[in-house]
Amino acid sequence: MSTNEVMARLQAAVSALGDVDVSAWPEDTLKEQLGELSAALVSLDSMLTRVADEVRSRGLRIEEPVSA
Repeated sequence: MSTNEVMARLQAAVSALGDVDVSAWPEDTLKEQLGELSAALVSLDSMLTRVADEVRSRGLRIEEPVSA
């Protein structure tokens, strides 16, 4: 997969996560989905940490973009 394809997929994932509004979910729905949601969040955290660690291992820093 090309670098451009990877970046496009990462941006799509960010966009998809931006659409998640757990505060709008009914309490029963949240309770029903909590196990699956927790597993997804833990997996996501693990993957993000891996990618960040790989960037840092090459001597680069991850910085927040400066707002215009």
